[in-house]
Amino acid sequence: MTKNNCKQVVDLLITKNYHISFAESCTGGLACGELVSVADASKVLDVSFVTYANEAKVDYLSVDKALIEKHGVVSEQVAYEMAKGVSKRAGSEVGVGITGVAGPTGGTKNKPVGMVCFGFSINGNVKTYTKQFGDIGRNEVRSESVRFVYDKLYELLTAE
Repeated sequence: MTKNNCKQVVDLLITKNYHISFAESCTGGLACGELVSVADASKVLDVSFVTYANEAKVDYLSVDKALIEKHGVVSEQVAYEMAKGVSKRAGSEVGVGITGVAGPTGGTKNKPVGMVCFGFSINGNVKTYTKQFGDIGRNEVRSESVRFVYDKLYELLTAE
């Protein structure tokens, strides 16, 4: 996957004395799992959530149900709220929200299989992104999503 950038992200988090938390939907804990494969992950991770169901996003991350109804669960607006919500709930400086359509079903014309939305909250400053990985297979979409998370985290943390 992306062990290099994941290790670099852990090192940056330690240097900055930051903690990270994840709110994962389509990746189902894969991003957090990648982090804990790195030594010293316990210095930066206290808690993360797999919020697969919409109700879980509402209950655990304080995502507004009306926002999900208006924009759909796979949207930058929901990814934004997931990142903000998990950071607040976990008391972490860094929160990551991931929501998407891994496939092979569930895609629509506007939100095709392989579309994943990401939110990154760093000290309350939230940025969102959407990636179209294409219909490359469920587990490849998940793996590519995690690779994107660590590449983007490295970029954002080094730029701050």
